[in-house]
Amino acid sequence: MTIAEVSKKFGLSPDTLRYYERIGLIPRVNRNESGIRDYTEEDCKWIEFIKCMRSAGVQVETLVEYVTLLQQGDKTIEARKQILIEQREKLLSRIEEMEKALERLNFKIEEYETKLIPAENNLKRLAHNI
Repeated sequence: MTIAEVSKKFGLSPDTLRYYERIGLIPRVNRNESGIRDYTEEDCKWIEFIKCMRSAGVQVETLVEYVTLLQQGDKTIEARKQILIEQREKLLSRIEEMEKALERLNFKIEEYETKLIPAENNLKRLAHNI
């Protein structure tokens, strides 16, 4: 796949894809005879993983560390697992914060529906009767 096709498939700009390759988040992408990047299915799996982790809030620096450890082999399994555990804890904390924000929004919407809208309708009726 070309960079344009991969960009469209994953919703990432070509610049972002080049950046991810340059900093080592994805392995070096092979090039065709013309020197154009030719993304393989394996490259796309890496991009999908990175995009998933970024959408979960994992920082680029943390991902670089994870990928670096991964490239060092099995001796880093425990360190990689620890990174994933730490990121899961951060994500769970963010989810909890978002759930609290959602509860607050739901409360405010309910306030509008049960108190403010009826009060406004009552004022409109009174104003219409004047």
